[in-house]
Amino acid sequence: MSIIVKDVTKIYGEQKALDNVSFEIHTGEVVGFLGPNGAGKSTMMKIITGFIPPTEGDVKVNGLDILEHSIDVRNSVGYLPENNPLYLDMYVKEYLHFVAGIYKLKNKKTRINEMIDRTGLQIEQKKKIGALSKGYRQRVGLAQALIHDPDVLILDEPTSGLDPNQIVEIRGLIQNLGKEKTVLLSTHIMQEVEAICDKIIVIHRGKIVANDKTSAIKSQLGSNQQVVLVEFNKPTAKTIFEEIEGINLVRDLGENKWQITASNEKDIRQEIFDLAVKNQLSVLSMQQQQKSLEDIFQQLTR
Repeated sequence: MSIIVKDVTKIYGEQKALDNVSFEIHTGEVVGFLGPNGAGKSTMMKIITGFIPPTEGDVKVNGLDILEHSIDVRNSVGYLPENNPLYLDMYVKEYLHFVAGIYKLKNKKTRINEMIDRTGLQIEQKKKIGALSKGYRQRVGLAQALIHDPDVLILDEPTSGLDPNQIVEIRGLIQNLGKEKTVLLSTHIMQEVEAICDKIIVIHRGKIVANDKTSAIKSQLGSNQQVVLVEFNKPTAKTIFEEIEGINLVRDLGENKWQITASNEKDIRQEIFDLAVKNQLSVLSMQQQQKSLEDIFQQLTR
């Protein structure tokens, strides 16, 4: 067992950022940690990495209590924070040499070169960090998180600011790391979660609202609802759908297209067609869709 979180609560003043949170992450799992802004994701990650203590509850990493064995836990964890703090006046290799020194690595030069190759920093390695694009700064952050070969990786928005090609490369890197390490990954990109995460933990207002394998969550929460995509010939108001019972969510996709989520008690397509006739609209297309992870996320955190 890599990470055990039991009954963790964190209070800032009068605000309860985490409310009795519990979950477990096994060795070799890549877990997506999802939630709206302010849900408590970063707070939980900071507690696991030992940056801040919990108000109540216990956290163990590799069997070690984060408070009693703080230094040992930090040595076994690689952490990329959301705001990626870097020394902008240092050169890439100089900074990685500095981080390697903090961890007292014996094979500094070899390990630095490995990290530069693994994170795709070859062409930028002789530049100052302040001269790098945001995407390459993220790569430097990943390199420092990996340099001491940790058993556990905590990544807070690791692909933030990367272009599409870089995102694919970093996703591939995280997938490969997941074969040998435990990875807890915070992101808002649902395609990223589906592509690389074995399991999903969803937190909302400081509480865990879902915790299961990605496929199981999609199956359980996606099977009890239907999603219909309809396109009309001209604009209409969202309020016309209020006449149909059982609709939970209506999303305006633009260009007269609408995505409608409803309960599975009845097929709503005939009612949508009748509604179109009543409002002098022509239905150009209508199809049922499989419920996406993004729809399920909205359902859990609305």
